Amino acid sequence: MAAPGFSLPLFETERLARNHGILCTVGFMILLPLGIVIARYLRTFTNKWWGAHAVIQLILSGPIIFAGWRYGWEAADLLGNGHFFDPHTKMGMALLILYVIQLVWGLFIHFVKTPSPFGVATRPPQNYFHVFLGLVIMVLAQEQVHYGLYIEWPTMTGNLHPVPQSAKNAWIALTVVFWVLYIVGFALIPRQFSQERQNRESRTKA
Repeated sequence: MAAPGFSLPLFETERLARNHGILCTVGFMILLPLGIVIARYLRTFTNKWWGAHAVIQLILSGPIIFAGWRYGWEAADLLGNGHFFDPHTKMGMALLILYVIQLVWGLFIHFVKTPSPFGVATRPPQNYFHVFLGLVIMVLAQEQVHYGLYIEWPTMTGNLHPVPQSAKNAWIALTVVFWVLYIVGFALIPRQFSQERQNRESRTKA
């Protein structure tokens, strides 16, 4: 046990795990939710919302998420347990794959316009799947960060340096703020659908 007033420096595995946790939290719980909320609100007022959404979800989030994943890979290497050996590491790989699928799917929807089989007044089904997959990623990411804070860190590091309560409080705040903003945004859906319908009808008449 360290003497009072003396704090042991982080071991290399702890440093890598800390960097992994910070970067993945920023990517999955700050930037991706920001991009979702921007899309949810701006699309009801302008049809030029996609640029900001794409920049956040791809240009800003991508490098941070992949860097965070790399730190996690290196930490697992140092621990010598191999990769994908527990729920956290398996879910991390699954989240990364889902994130890439979501990016590709979003680009496809934007650049390859296909008519809805249900008529001009409705959105194509792939748009709804994009929204659904985005929310699935959010739920899984929030659970993944929670698991990392409460289970993975103390289990893998021995908890010599416990996760500060401020980090746990931040998880609660980020989770609550996202869902409150997203649910409140439902009030704008009628306006969004009306605007989208008018845009589709104007393109059909052109």
